[in-house]
Amino acid sequence: MNDIEIRRPRIDDVEELNQFFRIVVEDTFAKEGIADLLDDKESEIESKRQYLKADLDSKGNSRHFFIASDQRLNKIIGTIEYGPASELISICTDGALKDLYEVGTVFVHPDYQRRGIGTLLLNVMFLTFLNQGVNEFCLDSGYPGAQRIWKKKFGEPDYVLKDYWGKGYDHMIWRRRTKDMPIDTRTSVMP
Repeated sequence: MNDIEIRRPRIDDVEELNQFFRIVVEDTFAKEGIADLLDDKESEIESKRQYLKADLDSKGNSRHFFIASDQRLNKIIGTIEYGPASELISICTDGALKDLYEVGTVFVHPDYQRRGIGTLLLNVMFLTFLNQGVNEFCLDSGYPGAQRIWKKKFGEPDYVLKDYWGKGYDHMIWRRRTKDMPIDTRTSVMP
């Protein structure tokens, strides 16, 4: 646990973060059996790059990232960010969530998955929201693997867009109250 640092990104992290986004997105697409969707994959990577740029350009006011790094290896191993709810969320909920913060880019390096890094990043996000008086937030996912994780952490989604990404590929959206989110202290982080 002492080897993991959670911090805000810096300009000198951009190149490593862009490589990190590519690694995680390519791994996710491969695991989901959609690696051949090259345009979608590149679009996903580019959107994360733009979110990071928006964070750095606005000093965290437009989007706000936290990164997890393995101090022993001086390596970025996870990200999480929040910002205004995406256009997809706003449209698919008829504007019901348009004024909420969206939690996104919850990425963990493939070599560090299932070790508590994502939970640690979520804890930081929940504490940040509590500190800032953010009462509600939303998040979404179109990846079945991620949806299984979110269902375990957040329960059933509030919106299910059946076959949104094609037959058998639903899109799910959760709306949650910050005060209802437990800070999980039982997770041991093992790099």
